[in-house]
Amino acid sequence: MIYLDYNATAPMRPEVVSAMAEGALLPANPSSMHALGRKAKARLESARERVAHVVSAWPNEIIFTASGSEANNMVLRSFSDRPVLVGETEHASIFKTAQRLGGDVLPVDRNGHIDVAVLEAKLQALGRPALLSVMLANNETGVIQPMEPIVALAKAYQALVHCDAVQAVGKIPVDFGLLGVDMLTLSAHKCGGPLGVGALVVRNDLVVKPLITGGGQELGRRAGTENIVAIEGMALALELAASLDWVAAAQMMRDASEAALTAAAPDAVIAGANVARLPNTSCIMMPNVPSETQLMTFDLDGICVSAGSACSSGRIEPSHVLLAMGYDQEQAGCALRMSGGWNSTADELKFFTETWKKTYMRLVKSAA
Repeated sequence: MIYLDYNATAPMRPEVVSAMAEGALLPANPSSMHALGRKAKARLESARERVAHVVSAWPNEIIFTASGSEANNMVLRSFSDRPVLVGETEHASIFKTAQRLGGDVLPVDRNGHIDVAVLEAKLQALGRPALLSVMLANNETGVIQPMEPIVALAKAYQALVHCDAVQAVGKIPVDFGLLGVDMLTLSAHKCGGPLGVGALVVRNDLVVKPLITGGGQELGRRAGTENIVAIEGMALALELAASLDWVAAAQMMRDASEAALTAAAPDAVIAGANVARLPNTSCIMMPNVPSETQLMTFDLDGICVSAGSACSSGRIEPSHVLLAMGYDQEQAGCALRMSGGWNSTADELKFFTETWKKTYMRLVKSAA
């Protein structure tokens, strides 16, 4: 089985599995006052310091959550008294939550970049400070958002800026201070950590409203006993991923694959090909072949990739990201995402590329 769906979830790194297995042997409630509780508290705070160090934040700016989606919801719901502006290509946890809160959507250009002129017009028209949420790197296309001019513009209008960095961390450098944002979302399972744990980085002079109330955990910002084993796994995964030691090779393999695909299929389209993208991600549109057909072909050949956005019924819908970038329904309905990662090999990418080309020759060329 060849796994090329790292943007959905990455395999856990063996070092993380080992560390979590060891940590799981001890009872660990950091709110307990006895010796084991104090030890658990020390483990929790050590992990908090490690996560903070990876993204150049202060430890007290880290709030541990159960997912990136929870962290995103915490941001939007905490500051929903402000006008909410979000990019049209955001993850559903931002996009759909903003819709429910009556937020406004910022269009993107063909490359998936926020239209800064529209952003300024909206910020100016609001007449009061907004909350702006823009993802650092898109989960479907890998397009990296040019944050510097966006943040500078938002700050000129006293807006708060949140950045969803779930897909970016461990694939490109992520520095909370250098980004200049007020809040940052992280997740463990995209970079070789466990499922079910994430974090929200919050500038230490901001107060966020807890989504979950009860105990006083996380300095009163999120009730519920912290999952220390998963949190420690997250800290280690982020530390290992921060080296970016696999990234250069991944980009070379991705670029070679795309060059081979477009040479064999000049009518194929790669979303975001002309701008900076994550080094592991390709969003490829095979003309006139529905995503579901492609997925079945790859699945039969033992290759795990993804396409579009799946709803709860499992039916694939055209990607809202591609539609926002100006691709039509037919093009968006023919998209396939390949995303490699820390454990991907050149042979795997080569097999994917050859399978894609064979599928194209059989389903497109033969029908022409």
